[in-house]
Amino acid sequence: MNRDDFPILKRTVHNRRLVYFDNAATTQKPQKVIDALSFYYAYYNSNIHRGVHGLSQEATTLFEEARECVQKFIHAPSNQEIIFTRGTTESINLVASSFGQVFINEEDEVLITEMEHHSNIVPWQLICEEKKAKLKVLPFNAQGVLCMDLLESFLTEKTKIVAVNHTSNTLGTINDIKTIIEKAHSKNIPVLIDGAQAMSHEKIDVQALDCDFFTFSGHKMYAPMGVGVLYGKEKWLNKMPPYQGGGEMVHQVAFEKTTFNELPYKFEAGTPSVGDVIGLKTAIEYIESISIEKIAAHQQALYRYAFEKLSQIEEIDFFGVAPHKAAIISFNLKAIHPFDVGAILDQMGIAVRTGHHCTQPIMTKFGIPGTVRASFAFYNTFEEIDFFVEAVKKAKTMLL
Repeated sequence: MNRDDFPILKRTVHNRRLVYFDNAATTQKPQKVIDALSFYYAYYNSNIHRGVHGLSQEATTLFEEARECVQKFIHAPSNQEIIFTRGTTESINLVASSFGQVFINEEDEVLITEMEHHSNIVPWQLICEEKKAKLKVLPFNAQGVLCMDLLESFLTEKTKIVAVNHTSNTLGTINDIKTIIEKAHSKNIPVLIDGAQAMSHEKIDVQALDCDFFTFSGHKMYAPMGVGVLYGKEKWLNKMPPYQGGGEMVHQVAFEKTTFNELPYKFEAGTPSVGDVIGLKTAIEYIESISIEKIAAHQQALYRYAFEKLSQIEEIDFFGVAPHKAAIISFNLKAIHPFDVGAILDQMGIAVRTGHHCTQPIMTKFGIPGTVRASFAFYNTFEEIDFFVEAVKKAKTMLL
C-alpha cells in the first residue's frame, strides 16, 4: 500500500501538505488508473461495437474485458448481468424507472430506509408519484442502526421492492443487508442494494448476498468519475423495458416498430465512457493487487484510532455510532456550524466534507444543519490523523 502511487497526495493546499479525508465523496486515483485512461485516448480512442476497423475492434475488446473483470470482482453469474452506467445515481434511476414501469402500480409500496442517500430516495419518490404508489421508510435508532425489529411489519403484500444502502455515507453504518434480503425474499420481494460506499471497504459477492440489484460507482473505488455499474439478476432485467432509447440498445429499428438488443446492451444506449470503463478495470486490478482484506483492515484501524482520539475532545458530538461501521466519522463541535470547522481545517490543508452529505432526512432527524465528515482510505496514515485531531482542537479553540 504505497502512497507514492497517488500523485495528488504529494501536492500542497494553502501551503500545507494535503491531508485528504473526503474519501466517502470520492477516492483519489493511482497513477496506474490515470495512465490507463491516458493510454486509451492516446492509442485506442474509437467507438465500440459498431466498427469493423482495427481501432474499434481493439477498443471493443478492452471494454468487454472490463465487463468480465467487474463480473468476477463481484462474483456475478454472468457478464450479461453487468450494465455500465455513469454511476450509482444513474443505476438506481434506471431500476426505479424501468422496474417501476412494469411492477409498481397504484397503491403498491416501495420500502427504503431513513438513512438513504438522496440518490436512493428521489428516484423512488418520482416513480411512486407517477404510479400513485406509497413510499415507506424504515427508521434507524439513536446509534444509527436500522430498526430491524420493525422490518417484518414494513414488508407487506403491497411491497414491490426494497431499496437500501449497504453502508451509510453519513453515519458509516454497515447494514445487515443479508438479513434484509432474506426477509424480503421470504415474501417474494426483490431487493436493490446501493453499494456505493461498500465497494472500497469490503469484498462483495452478489451471489452470496442473493440481492436482485446491486449498484456502485467507480470513483469511490479509485477509478475515474463518470462510470458506474448496475448488476441485476437476468430474470428481472429481461422483464424490464429499456431505460433510454438510442444507438446500441436496439436490434432492429423501423418507423412502425423497434425491437431491442439482448442483455446487457438493452440498457446501454449511446456511446459509453469507454476510457472510464477501462480505468475501472485498472482500479479493480489495483485493489486486487493489494487485496480488499488488507485495505479494509487498515481502514478499520484508522477509524478506531481516529474515533478514540477525537473522543477525548470535549464539546464533540458524534452522529452514527453503530457497532458495525465503515471508516467514516461524522461529528460536530457542539453549536459550531460544520462549515466553520471545515473552513479552518481546509486552511490547514485538511480536506473533509461538511454539510448534509445528500442525506437531509438524517440531519432533520438529529435537528442539525449538517456534520463534519472524515472518511478514510488505505493511503491515509496515523500521522495524518494525529495532525487532524490537533487541527480540530485548534478549530474548537478558535470558534468556541
